[in-house]
Amino acid sequence: MDTMRRESPYPMVSIDEAQRLIATVARALEPETISSLDADGRVLASDVYAPFDIPDVPKAAMDGYALRSEDGMAPRRVVAELTAGAQEGLTIAVGTAARIMTGAPMPGGADAMIPVELTEEHDGVLTVQRTLSPGQYVHTVGQDIRRGERVLARGARIASAEVGLLATLGLTRIAVYRRPRVAVLATGDEVFEPDGSPIPGGVRDSNRYALLSAAREAGCEGLSLGIARDDYAIQRAAILAGVERADVLLTSGGVSMGTRDLIKPILAEIGTVHFGRIAFKPGKPTTFATVGEMNGAQPPKLIFGLPGYPVSSLVSFEVFVRPALRRLLGDAQPDRPLLRVALASAIRPSPDRPEYQRVTISWRDGLFVATSTGGQGSSRLLSLRGANGLLLVPPGANIYPAGSELEALLFGSLVTEV
Repeated sequence: MDTMRRESPYPMVSIDEAQRLIATVARALEPETISSLDADGRVLASDVYAPFDIPDVPKAAMDGYALRSEDGMAPRRVVAELTAGAQEGLTIAVGTAARIMTGAPMPGGADAMIPVELTEEHDGVLTVQRTLSPGQYVHTVGQDIRRGERVLARGARIASAEVGLLATLGLTRIAVYRRPRVAVLATGDEVFEPDGSPIPGGVRDSNRYALLSAAREAGCEGLSLGIARDDYAIQRAAILAGVERADVLLTSGGVSMGTRDLIKPILAEIGTVHFGRIAFKPGKPTTFATVGEMNGAQPPKLIFGLPGYPVSSLVSFEVFVRPALRRLLGDAQPDRPLLRVALASAIRPSPDRPEYQRVTISWRDGLFVATSTGGQGSSRLLSLRGANGLLLVPPGANIYPAGSELEALLFGSLVTEV
């Protein structure tokens, strides 16, 4: 009996080469202007410069008394009380002082202030416990920020501190890169909705919802395209609809070597396939393609064909898709941090491919320590539950013993152990 041997027409690329190919194509989307007061999570599209000095006038650094340093230890007559609101026209003459609150502008004639705990006041007469030098306990003009100073750089992510800084500077409208819209399409006759009637031998569609969640976590807008059955025309139409409506399309399933795996030939027909296999585990059949002109005015649409196994899909997203999405967002630092970690227990490598194993990374006894989340099968989604890192395990025949050091990608909060 004749047997048909199926071989992939796509050469196997390394992890580094796959990441390089994606990075050469993924570039920031066009800027848009939005309110800076609710710009959390966005990325600046231009440098931000301070329009004025902060403080704009000399101000009291704490509660106390504004005075003339040249009066030394001599008693002063208290002539006024200054709050954080300006009181124009007051001048501190020789032998006088004014109560002053934190942040209040210094009055004319005063060149220093003294904290209240270094003073005594009785019947309107102030005595001080030490002499002062000009400028002591005073926030000088431009001490915090100088006019014209670059306070935020293009590509910076906006978080609470940046929102506060922009508000302080009165910059209520800023240019940020547009959020990518990410469409997700599930494929397969065996796939059904999580709340749908079970199909004999079928699987609930967890990938589409997990990928939409991951895309939102990366700062993007998500768009669900539903489930496309294993029919060339149906999947082709769904992919074209996704490309039309989104900046990035993620497909789940249909990228292996089966007769019903249609994603790769469809992508080859409508666009350019940059790679169809990666030498890594889990997720070897991960595919990357583009639709549109590579050197055009508008960035090409990016398409990632992700495997059908849940772990393979999410690990491939983390390693290859997420950095691309952050690049589209204009992020100057799109990659997750890499740490050197010590193994809490022995790790068995894959014999032929680098593997990203799911781990919990903690800080213990002065070291980053990686603890396996258990069975690492591509279908075992529990291996990602509680994980905050991906341990990059080089291939080989020898087990890595406990205490060995390897690199790990940190994608969650670090666990601190006492």
